Formats: sequence, structure tokens, C-alpha cells
Amino acid sequence: MKKYTQLTQEERYQISILKKAGHSRTEIANLIDRHKATVGRELRRNKGLRGYRPKQAHTLAVNRKQVSSKRRISDELWTLVEKLLRDEWSPEQISGWLRKEQQGHISPEWIYLYVYTDKRNGGDLYCHLRCQKKRRKRYGSNDRRGQIKARISIEERPTVVDERSRIGDWEVDTVIGRPGGTVLVTVAERKTRFSVIALASNKTADAVTEALLGALQRHSNRVHTLTYDNGKEFAYHQHISEKLDAKGYFAHPYHSWERGLNENMNGLIRQYLPKKKSFDDLKPEEILVMMDKLNNRPRKCLGFQTPNQAFLGINPPVALVS
Repeated sequence: MKKYTQLTQEERYQISILKKAGHSRTEIANLIDRHKATVGRELRRNKGLRGYRPKQAHTLAVNRKQVSSKRRISDELWTLVEKLLRDEWSPEQISGWLRKEQQGHISPEWIYLYVYTDKRNGGDLYCHLRCQKKRRKRYGSNDRRGQIKARISIEERPTVVDERSRIGDWEVDTVIGRPGGTVLVTVAERKTRFSVIALASNKTADAVTEALLGALQRHSNRVHTLTYDNGKEFAYHQHISEKLDAKGYFAHPYHSWERGLNENMNGLIRQYLPKKKSFDDLKPEEILVMMDKLNNRPRKCLGFQTPNQAFLGINPPVALVS
């Protein structure tokens, strides 16, 4: 028996066209492969004062579903959703985690509707969604940053790194505040999405190398490869490889997608530290808070486990599920 699914907007346009062409409800149902009762109910429930119009019909159906959903979902569950949104979880992460923990079932679409309804009412939940800015196209592709000594191309990197089948393959980059000041060294583990952040006093190779070694030393037994951006701050990559007993590779210039995980991590960090904000007054405790937020977010690619669970075996804080 065919499982029932709700009519789509495209099907509503088909119904309208066929109805105007003089087809009966039974004929319309056969042509769009629906039961005639479905077509009859649609024409009866979702028509307006000027008859059946597909765009209006779809809006009526969506609004009716939203009202029904609000009755079905408790205020306590929406309160938890708001808390997780303010912790910068995405609607998809919230939906998947709630389902996994059997806390309830809310689709990402309903969470987005809730957020935008809150925005229309003067709320600020939308400020915690990602992608708040317009993307700008960059022109030009010439690499003007010079060559790094003994640089090994990503083309020579073992295929096991691309497979994400083991823990210990990391992507490395820096995030800059005000020019000439303190920078962040950001490191992301490819399999578990575990994030490490360290402060470097400036963007020189000496300062960045010291910060990177300090950040990864505690995980040195789980460092096999490092894939770097082409910045000159990674000029001492050979020293890093020697200290961590790991291989270092460099992505192609202006091929940020070759370190996509690390680029995504840097984008998430910008939620807390906008561009041109000085990092000079950042404290280690603030860095730890950012790391905790990133590593305690469930990831769809991890079956809605958190990076802390996948890398360290640490479950989310008890407060998260209270």
C-alpha cells in the first residue's frame, strides 16, 4: 500500500491547471497519481473567496500545519530549542540531537519557522543563525606569498587522509584579528571534527609554531598528518613535524576547499570574534569556552554525536539535557 504524503506546491499547481481545463476530481487524481479523496479534500479545505488558487492553497496548508505543530510541541521543548539556538547550534543539529536523545521530534524547517516568527515579533533568535553576511566573489588567482622551504604538496598526502577512516589527520590555519596583533591558530581533526584553538602573540612563524606545538602536544599520540594553509607563518613546518612525529602537507594556493573542515571551523569562530576585532585582550578561559561550544555541538556526519564524544569519549554536559 502506498504511503500517504502531503501534497506539494507543484501538485497544487497541477490540480489548479487540470481543474481549469475541465477535468473531474477523479480524472485529476488519476493524472497526478493521488487518491480522489485527497484531491477532493484539497479543493474543499484550501480554497479562498476567489476559488482555488495554488499559491494561496499552499500557504493555507502550511499555516494549518504550523498551528497543529505548535499544539503538538510543548513549551518546555521550545524552551530547550531556544537555549540550543543561543548556543549557536544549527536547526539541523538541534533536530537531529533531539531525535537521537529521544527528547522530541522537531524538523529543522519548523525550527526555522519558529526563528523567523520570533524575528517578526521583535525577537533576536535569528542573530544566532549562521551565514548572516552576503558572500563576495574574489577575483584573481596569482599566488604572491612566496615559496615555503621544503613544502610538500597535498597531492602527495596519503589517500587514507581523504577517507577519514582514522583519527589523527588535522587541518591547520590562522584567524587574524587586527593586523599586527594576536592571532588564533586553529586546528581541526578530520574524522571526529574535534577543534583545537590556541593564541599566538603575532603571525610570525616563531609565534605560530610555538602556539601550535603547545596546543597539540597533549594529543601528540593522535597526530599523523597536518595539512596547512600556504601562509608563511607555517614556514617552520619541518620543526613541527619533527616534534610531533607527523607528516606535513600544504594545500594548493587559493584552494580553501582542500581544507574545508578547517575553513568551516574558522567561520564558526567568527560568530564570536568578528573581523577586525582585536584578539589582544583575549584570555585563555575565553578560548576554552569557544572550544567547548564547538566540540559540544552534535554533528550530522557523526550520527549527531559531538566531537568531544567522538574524539575524547566525553558526553555533553548534564546541563544540556536538563
